[in-house]
Amino acid sequence: MEVIKQTRGILNRIRVRLYPSDAQQTNKTFIANTRHETCLSIEQLCESVRDRCGFKGNYDDLLNNVKHFLDEAAIQLCNGYAVNAGYFSIHPNVCGTFSSVNEPYNPKKNPIIFRFRTRARLRKMAEESTVIIEGLADGHGKIYEFIDLDADAVNDIYVPGNQFLINGYKIKVAGNDPDTGVFFVPVNDPGSAIKVNCITENSWGRIIGIAPYVGNSHSRIEIRTQYAGSSAGSLKTPLLIISSFIIEEAVTASHQTYPAKKWRPFPKVEKVSGL
Repeated sequence: MEVIKQTRGILNRIRVRLYPSDAQQTNKTFIANTRHETCLSIEQLCESVRDRCGFKGNYDDLLNNVKHFLDEAAIQLCNGYAVNAGYFSIHPNVCGTFSSVNEPYNPKKNPIIFRFRTRARLRKMAEESTVIIEGLADGHGKIYEFIDLDADAVNDIYVPGNQFLINGYKIKVAGNDPDTGVFFVPVNDPGSAIKVNCITENSWGRIIGIAPYVGNSHSRIEIRTQYAGSSAGSLKTPLLIISSFIIEEAVTASHQTYPAKKWRPFPKVEKVSGL
């Protein structure tokens, strides 16, 4: 395809670091975790079209046209249409279950989410990217992904009351410190972190629990633990493991159905952010 020929040699390198794939490290295999670059805004993308791609039109017109296109795409998605943008498509989906065919729609129980699917053109272009392995990551914990199991959403949205799964490296919640646990921390109000009260599985590489109601649109996942490894003792000071991604609550403050206790700030920790 012509666009792939045009982009050869200018595609960015994708950087990864490697983590052991199991606690005992007996099979000597590793998981690649991508070091994400800055999330580009619409304005930055339009600037790149102007400066790198040789766009000759007016930048403000380009920016407005792109925004109008995205607004219309959002409207059509909310009308039940899938949108095929050539390189990827977006599909609306109603989550949850209904107890009978006569049960009315409940946005709290059955929120609408949107799934992203890559198309052949983007997969073909990805073959031209260069992956740079930057070696073994440090020995600290790492959160790979957060999955809302009921909504089938990865690092995207969560619904209070839904079961979630966290995959990661050395993330087991352990220790006697009362501040250990899994927390949903609002991006714009970290002091109002909410602790997960129901955890059904807690292991080296994965944690399963029930998502609390936070009442804030966007949060990061934080795991506060004294876990030092399968064959090591406990850390004296809890370690703070922060997700590199942000997840969005799929309900509004008016839907406070799953109240949870506000948790006090956690000031004295060793911080390990996304690598």
